[in-house]
Amino acid sequence: MTKDAPWLFRTYAGHSTAAASNALYRTNLAKGQTGLSVAFDLPTQTGYDSDHELARGEVGKVGVPVAHLGDMRTLFRDIPLDQMNTSMTINATAPWLLALYIAVAEEQGADVSALQGTVQNDIIKEYLSRGTYICPPAPSLRMITDVAAYTADHLPKWNPMNVCSYHLQEAGATPEQELAFALATACAVLDDLKGKVSPSDFPMLAGRISFFVNAGIRFVTELCKMRAFTELWDELLATRYGIADAKYRRFRYGVQVNSLGLTEQQPENNVTRILLEMLAVTLSKNARARAVQLPAWNEALGLPRPWDQQWSLRMQQILAYETDLLEYDDLFDGNPAIDRKVAALKDGARDELARIDAMGGAVAAIEHMKSRLVEANAERIARIESGETTVVGVNRFTTTEPSPLTTGDGLIMQADPKAEADQIARLHAWRATRDSAAVSKVLSALRQAAATAQNIMPASIAAAKAGVTTGEWAAVIRHAFGEYRAPTGVSRAPSNRTEGLEPIRDAVATVSSKLGRQLTFLMGKPGLDGHSNGAEQIAARARDCGMAIHYAGIRLTPAEIVAAAEAENPHVIGLSILSGSHLPLVTETLHQLRAAGLGHIPLVVGGIIPDEDATALRALGVAQVYTPKDFQLNRIMLDIVALAEPGAVAAE
Repeated sequence: MTKDAPWLFRTYAGHSTAAASNALYRTNLAKGQTGLSVAFDLPTQTGYDSDHELARGEVGKVGVPVAHLGDMRTLFRDIPLDQMNTSMTINATAPWLLALYIAVAEEQGADVSALQGTVQNDIIKEYLSRGTYICPPAPSLRMITDVAAYTADHLPKWNPMNVCSYHLQEAGATPEQELAFALATACAVLDDLKGKVSPSDFPMLAGRISFFVNAGIRFVTELCKMRAFTELWDELLATRYGIADAKYRRFRYGVQVNSLGLTEQQPENNVTRILLEMLAVTLSKNARARAVQLPAWNEALGLPRPWDQQWSLRMQQILAYETDLLEYDDLFDGNPAIDRKVAALKDGARDELARIDAMGGAVAAIEHMKSRLVEANAERIARIESGETTVVGVNRFTTTEPSPLTTGDGLIMQADPKAEADQIARLHAWRATRDSAAVSKVLSALRQAAATAQNIMPASIAAAKAGVTTGEWAAVIRHAFGEYRAPTGVSRAPSNRTEGLEPIRDAVATVSSKLGRQLTFLMGKPGLDGHSNGAEQIAARARDCGMAIHYAGIRLTPAEIVAAAEAENPHVIGLSILSGSHLPLVTETLHQLRAAGLGHIPLVVGGIIPDEDATALRALGVAQVYTPKDFQLNRIMLDIVALAEPGAVAAE
């Protein structure tokens, strides 16, 4: 019997500097990783140079900073790109980072037409869940299809877009919503693409669209979801777009299994969760992932070490090489239980997709989809709080022996505190030594391309080769197309989900009476972190508990948060920061609050915050620090009420 080839083994990696990330990539490849998955830092993903005000504290924190061709060159040093399959998580700056990648490949002497990989280039899900968008939907869609059209002519083996349902599940999507919202996004791209390519090329380009999905702990449901995805995609391409060739209707996807369910409590349990979730996307041959990347067991605690990533890589290798999984045909064909679940998921997804179509498609339905995600996530959290959903070590079986894995120093990798200054110094040196006239010329050409119907890629590649920086490229895009603020999904009107909130609502009413006005809570998201799920749920629960809320969404400067505090006069301020930049951002916010005479307002902070950082935040004056272990939102609400009580004193 012929054994199937395994999927691509990836780990999602990048941190500190291009040189440090390059060393990590080469180490991982030596351990048997077969594809790269590049994590860029938030300034790079949102189009800012490392020395921009909004980049302060964010450089190198959740990925690698790439500000120019020199950084990209260093990132892939001694890694032959014509022999590599590279996935890059980019989105808003996808044309630019792909341009830098092409420029480096040409410097290496590679045949660009042979390059293989994927750019994560799904802006619609950024509006819904992840937040690294720049421009409004229409020009964002234009740039996605510009990339697709360019790769059709020049990089025929490249996947020009990942439709990312992964982040939808992280934002709380049900399986039916994940299926429908992702397929609606793909339809929006295909509809735009039809006007840019010939009818003869369109089926091939549709076949190059790939998906990046999530697999949660309910692994039978997740397995069925992947079979439903495969069948729905084939059906949609055949009926809606008339693609006759079955090979172009093949559902091709990569996966990162669920990070939302990783727990800070008893984190060793995450190993079992990760393994079970991997089975959902590998067991069914007819719906098997083309590439898999697994999180590390300790990601709810902080940045994983190389050893932690190696452990996740070994899980994949053991399944692929030690078991007999790849020796068999599909194990689930004809299974009546599987068939029933797949059919139910497809029916639910078709109903949801029909609602989106009736609204005019994914772009027109962004606000609808966002509000649906916020509500679905609220229902998920409520089930955990009530115990209806069991999470081992969190709301059941919480007694535990001390873990030898979480003792001692070095549990997580600490970002190099000198990396940001080093990156900025090299950026300044890069700007000082390049040909300014050449830079001006290519930026003028880029502006012309953006202002017309020209494909944005040729001008972007020329800009990359001339030494333009990420911030300069994005500044042209911002000027040409404008910036955008996506809906938050959190309305000011309370929901009907008030069961169990009566004691808190009574406490809010009592304190409001003492205050002489409604208890007011300001929720802020400083910095570039766009993961807004926690902030949305805190704001929504505060609203449902009877507080007046103010939540303006993501990517605010400390100055903007202080200005909102001056305008709204809140009794308590909350900050949500998941990028690891809590110390500099909270320090700056506190400084500006005190300078504005608002230092008396209690400040609470939530995020993935190590214990020593939590101690430092309290020493700065933060009243309360919350981490993923604090899943009982009602407890947090009571803390807010207590802090707002007249006479309560914030931590000094």
